[in-house]
Amino acid sequence: MTAPLLAVRGLEYTYPGGIAALRDLNLTVERGCKLAILGANGCGKTTLLLHLNGTFRPTRGEILLDGQPVGYDRRCLDQWRRRVGVVLQEPDDQLFAATVGQDVSFGPINLGLSAAETGERVREALESLRIAHLADRATHRLSFGQKKRVAIAGILAMRPEILALDEPTAGLDSHGVTHLLGALQQLHEAGTTLVFSTHDVELAYAWADQVALFHEGAVLRQGETAAVLADREVMSRARLRPPLLLELAQLLREEDGDDAWQPPRSREALLTLLRERLRDSGVTEEGGGERCRQAAEPQ
Repeated sequence: MTAPLLAVRGLEYTYPGGIAALRDLNLTVERGCKLAILGANGCGKTTLLLHLNGTFRPTRGEILLDGQPVGYDRRCLDQWRRRVGVVLQEPDDQLFAATVGQDVSFGPINLGLSAAETGERVREALESLRIAHLADRATHRLSFGQKKRVAIAGILAMRPEILALDEPTAGLDSHGVTHLLGALQQLHEAGTTLVFSTHDVELAYAWADQVALFHEGAVLRQGETAAVLADREVMSRARLRPPLLLELAQLLREEDGDDAWQPPRSREALLTLLRERLRDSGVTEEGGGERCRQAAEPQ
C-alpha cells in the first residue's frame, strides 16, 4: 500500500509554560488532495501548520514524508522545506524585500539557483497568481489581497509539492476570495497538493476534497468532505454547525430517498438543482416566487 505524501503520527506540542497546543494528533495528506483543516479559532490549526515544514519541532510524535520520518538538522530541514511550503495568515509576516520581484526571488536564490533559473521561477510564480504586473512595485504599496498573493508566490517559486496556507481567505472581500481560490485551483490542477486551515465551514464544504475536523489540538475525524460535515455529533463537539448548503442538500435528498445522490457543493449548483425541481413539479420560478411572497404576507 502506498504511503501518504505527508503523515502526522501521535503529534504533541507544548508551548513554554506548559500550555498544551497539540494532543496525540494524527493526520494524513494524500498526494493531489485539497485538505481543509477545519476548526474554531484557537484550536491549534496554526500550530499544526508550523509543524508541517519543521518551523516547530514536536514535543512528542513524528512527521513522515513519503513514509519516512523527517529530520531536524539543517540539511534535512532544507530538503523538507523545498517540498512543503507554508504561507502564514498575515502576509506582512513573510514580506520583507523592497519590491515584489525581489521578495519572490529570495527563496530560489537561497536554493543556489542561477540568475536565469531564479528569474524564470519568479516569472512563473507571479503569472500563476496573476500578479506579474506587480513585479516592480514596492511591497509596502500593495493592498492586503495583493500581499497575500505575493506571499504565496514567494513560496511557489520554491516549487513545493505541498502548499499549506493558514486561513488563506481571511481579510479578503468576496472578489478577492474568488480570485485567490481561482489561482489556487489552477495550482492544484497543475499538481500541487493543497492544505489550508480555516474556521469557515462553507469554504471547506465548497472547496475541499477532504476535511480534518479539529478541536482542542486533536483531529476528531478526517475524511471525505460531505461525510465529515454531515456528522452532526462530531461537528457539535468541534463547536461548529454544518454548512447551510449541505443542510439544504440533505433536505432535498430526503425528498428523493436516494442514498447514492451526490449533494451540490456550490451555491450555483444548488440553485440549478432547485430550478430543475421546480420545473419537474410544474412550478415556474416566477410562480414559486409569487407563492413565497403570498405566504410571507400578513393575513
